[in-house]
Amino acid sequence: MHYIDSHTAGEPTRVIIDGGPALGSGTINERLARLRTNHDDFRQTVINEPRGSDALVGALLCEPDDPSCEAGVIFFNNAGYLGMCGHGAIGVAVTLGYLDRIGLGKFRLQTPVGVIEVDRRTEHQIAIENVRSYRYKKAVVVDVDGHGPIEGDIAWGGNWFFLCKEIGIEIAQTNIRKLTDLAGLVRRSLRAQDITGEGGQEIDHIEFFGPAENANAHSRNFVYCPGGAYDRSPCGTGTSAKVACLATEGVLSPGEEWVQESVIGSVFQVSYQRCETDGVIPTVVGEAYICGKGELIQQDGDLFRNGIPSEACV
Repeated sequence: MHYIDSHTAGEPTRVIIDGGPALGSGTINERLARLRTNHDDFRQTVINEPRGSDALVGALLCEPDDPSCEAGVIFFNNAGYLGMCGHGAIGVAVTLGYLDRIGLGKFRLQTPVGVIEVDRRTEHQIAIENVRSYRYKKAVVVDVDGHGPIEGDIAWGGNWFFLCKEIGIEIAQTNIRKLTDLAGLVRRSLRAQDITGEGGQEIDHIEFFGPAENANAHSRNFVYCPGGAYDRSPCGTGTSAKVACLATEGVLSPGEEWVQESVIGSVFQVSYQRCETDGVIPTVVGEAYICGKGELIQQDGDLFRNGIPSEACV
């Protein structure tokens, strides 16, 4: 399998450009179902150690079933499959440019949760017009074992998020272990108390907020991902969920820019336009850089030819 690695604001993406499993025809969601059911060893091989890491997000390029799209993409990580990945979409765009498959300007990318419009503004700066994002519930209180009650909003930005402001821990790199432990407790408590996204969907991302350190940013966040790793970037889908909440509160106007800083200090710029129905269409701007390319090899007799099973999922 041939791959190209990039990072978006510090968060890695591995794009498989050749050698992935044959998924047949049909819609992108039908092919995702085949990948999940019949070829999950592919996901584990790409993502898990010794070839990958818990922080890595994979992206399998495939033919779109929507003819208006330049490419289709299925995102995955150490826990399973993602409907959408903001930093990953930016990484895919930079990778397609590196391969000379696209030039500067706009194109469309098909994901399992919808089509996004991508604007390759420069070699590294990408703007993605994300899927419809919205706040589902406001000020939901979850009783967290060993910590006490935590209040947060439930919102969709391509994945489900529980967004919390007051947690009593500074959003800083020196506190990553504490933040990770608390976020894991929050997610387990949401499950135990049957607090979900719309239609009973699991809330698999936890997002904490605090004051920004960058003078040009509006807030700093910590995002806990489904497989137990934290997002090094400000998280494209998480930032989309955030602006959906800000829009609902009337704090951020259409077209107004929000600068979201990550726990490691990188930033995304985001603005939105209102949907004809409820919710917003966010535009997330970030930078990605190519940082590696190569071939993944599996040899007979290797006990870990399909990767070391991840135990990070909580």
